[in-house]
Amino acid sequence: MGKVIPGRYTARIEGDFVVFLIGMRVNRLWAVHKWLPVFLAMGPMLKELYTNKKLGFRGTEFMVGWRSVHLLQYWDSYEQLEAYARGGQHLQAWRKFNRSVGTDGTVGIYHETYKVRAGDYECIYGNMPVFGLAKVAEHIPATGRMETSRRRMGGENEPAVPTPEERPRR
Repeated sequence: MGKVIPGRYTARIEGDFVVFLIGMRVNRLWAVHKWLPVFLAMGPMLKELYTNKKLGFRGTEFMVGWRSVHLLQYWDSYEQLEAYARGGQHLQAWRKFNRSVGTDGTVGIYHETYKVRAGDYECIYGNMPVFGLAKVAEHIPATGRMETSRRRMGGENEPAVPTPEERPRR
């Protein structure tokens, strides 16, 4: 992971974009011959995406769980994501998965796709390396209009936060 940048930052990106979550879960630990090829198929796909910018892929973050691997990806458009899914390394990996695993339950897979309209997002990174959306967009200080979640989402007036004396007692 990169160098920690002290302070509060956010990300700014022009136009619409797509957030794509994709992952796999090992359902049968001892079936290494089933899940290892699924895991290893990610490498060639990512290499293809990172070396061919016209595909619309912006970048990814890896997250690892006890029995799972997840990739948080950013794309220029849904159309480009869908076009990639129907060809290249992904199509080969998808066909191989269906032949070798299919519905036998040894390996779980998933994806979630979110279309994000320009300005309909907000994020904060405190004492973090450049990460997530900030890695594929503009990494900027979270000051002024970008200081609070409400302002990053286009709001102006912050709701009053009650003091301890004003809070209801239970």
